[in-house]
Amino acid sequence: MELIVKNLVKKFKSTVAVDNISFKIEKNNTLGLLGPNGCGKTTSIGMMLGLITPTQGEILINGTKLNSENRIKLLSFMNFASPYIELPKKLTVRQNLEVYARLYGVNEKVQRIDELIEELNLSKFLYRNTGELSSGQKNRVSLAKSLINKPKLLFLDEPTASLDPDVGDFVREYLEKYKKKNELTMLLASHNMKEVERLCDKVIMMKQGKIVDNGTCQEIIKKHGRENLEDTFLKIARSKNELE
Repeated sequence: MELIVKNLVKKFKSTVAVDNISFKIEKNNTLGLLGPNGCGKTTSIGMMLGLITPTQGEILINGTKLNSENRIKLLSFMNFASPYIELPKKLTVRQNLEVYARLYGVNEKVQRIDELIEELNLSKFLYRNTGELSSGQKNRVSLAKSLINKPKLLFLDEPTASLDPDVGDFVREYLEKYKKKNELTMLLASHNMKEVERLCDKVIMMKQGKIVDNGTCQEIIKKHGRENLEDTFLKIARSKNELE
């Protein structure tokens, strides 16, 4: 699915959290959404998921405007994962997946759940309460939940945050393989620049609610005269005149 964001603004009383941003993610591409904490990334994702109403601007998904009238229909093609939004802690892993399969109207629920259990190695803790799991286990369950309906548009908010290198690499490799086999457009918000370089076709850099740069990783690295995306990110984040 194609995602277009046009002149998106979100104000909370006197605070402008997102300040007139516009971008496009072409079908089957992955866009990295980068920026320091508080720059507006999570608010932007909330608007794209229909959870937060924009102050102004519009969001188009395959040419259809995301609004209260068609939100439910469009959400059936979308999903998201974030380590900061926990699944019901007192339900087992399998119960969580069953609940979300029903919520998303998944056909052949048992077969789809079994596929994800095998692909994401969930069998060893399938009947444990989700609240008892390690960070790495919770992240894999959250990823399974985000793919339960085989979404065409997936939002990932720091999917490998707080994971050890081995589990983080497993998640990145899984996403690469999944994307090759399935039609999937992704928006990835991450502070892991190596992850962004590995997974993203293009990136946008946000600061103080605005987009301050965009392009491929190599284009942005070259433009700012740095050797890698992490150094480029630090230069932009620390620059005082980037928005002037």
